[in-house]
Amino acid sequence: MSLISLILQNVYENVYSLPMKSRFTEPKIYTGGVNITQWSKLSKSEQNQALKRDWYVYYSFRHPITQKKVRQNVIKGGVNRLKTKRERIKFLKLIQRNLLLMLEKGFNPYEYNKELETSFFNNHKADTNNISLKREVEVINEDEIKHTIEEAIELGLKLKKKTLAETTYSRYKSKIEQFKSWLYNNGLTASSNVDLVTKRVVIGYLNYVLEKSSSRNRNNARSDINSMFQLLEDNEIIDDNFISRINVLKSIPKRNKTYTDKQVENLFEIMNNENPTLFLFVKFICYNFLRPIEICRLKVKDIDLEGATLSVKAKSKANQTMRIPNVLLKDLQFIKQCNPNAFLFAETELGSDWDAKDESKRDYYTKQFKIIKDSFDLDVNYGLYSFRHTFITKAYRNLRKTLTPFEAKSKLMTMTRHSSMDALEKYLRTIDAELPQDYSEHLL
Repeated sequence: MSLISLILQNVYENVYSLPMKSRFTEPKIYTGGVNITQWSKLSKSEQNQALKRDWYVYYSFRHPITQKKVRQNVIKGGVNRLKTKRERIKFLKLIQRNLLLMLEKGFNPYEYNKELETSFFNNHKADTNNISLKREVEVINEDEIKHTIEEAIELGLKLKKKTLAETTYSRYKSKIEQFKSWLYNNGLTASSNVDLVTKRVVIGYLNYVLEKSSSRNRNNARSDINSMFQLLEDNEIIDDNFISRINVLKSIPKRNKTYTDKQVENLFEIMNNENPTLFLFVKFICYNFLRPIEICRLKVKDIDLEGATLSVKAKSKANQTMRIPNVLLKDLQFIKQCNPNAFLFAETELGSDWDAKDESKRDYYTKQFKIIKDSFDLDVNYGLYSFRHTFITKAYRNLRKTLTPFEAKSKLMTMTRHSSMDALEKYLRTIDAELPQDYSEHLL
């Protein structure tokens, strides 16, 4: 290893206040020809290819004769023997910083700097020819800021809060807090280094969730932790998001069944007689294909009677404007007398205030409907969401009477708000909306 590499690793910190000299350019890091800030977005193949190339620090210095800045020999210092992106970056940042300190102190690559060399050897008695990569890594670790589990999770939640809707964030935070509590109950503490949360540890937690509940919940827990760890990798809190390499278990998704025409008729009749507010709530699901939690967010001012439209806040999306079909519009004339800032659906009456979280409001109407459906002996596979499946199926089958499958789906997309044709087709397959005509003739 060259003398300059050794000096760079050990130069003193007390020269930060010295002024920048115009004789040199600020040292920069070369990372194998890739943008290091986009590292997590690179494929494994692209990452490995970048790690096969030389990484180094480079700078230019003004030539004493020509007075032009000339690119100097690059400085590697053994960095390319390190195997991970994080190790290399930490090591090169150390070299970059200390090279800048040396240049500010007066280092000149065109002159022999006896004073700087003497200072180095007076303070470091070891045989410089025998300093190994092990020592280099120790220097990195001494310079590294350790992050505790508590700090890492706190940072991850803080960043997530900026990108998730309030309801989604609340649910996400709850899942991460459950994971954290399990860690603390199984040998780790808030002050433990986050690097101690290894793949083996996370698999242990996922097995715990699997034994306690189901493969679906286990996969959901994996997804939440994966999202957290990806943020930590992107912000260089951890080296690698290994969660993405933990397998996803096969699970049978649960879904609400669709109602028969007779069931819809009976449910509508009893809701109309016993709970008209719930009946109007259900009509928004049937005729506008809104999700229950979206209905809970509606305010009176979100309804435009003249334009026959409504504005709804969907999950992780900006407000969307939707057409209100006439079959529903006629039931909304009462809002002309309501406070525009009131919620359309409240706990005690329509068009009133309701100080509760969206999930609590949804749960309230879910319980109200359970009272109704229990009288029909409907099991857990039938719920408010079943109305959405039922009426989307009905709309699609009616469209198919005169339109091709593609034309019918294209028209349906404007009603259901699916983001793509693929998403809509997957949904229609899930709810069995597309059924073949009678094919008896092909069996005889």
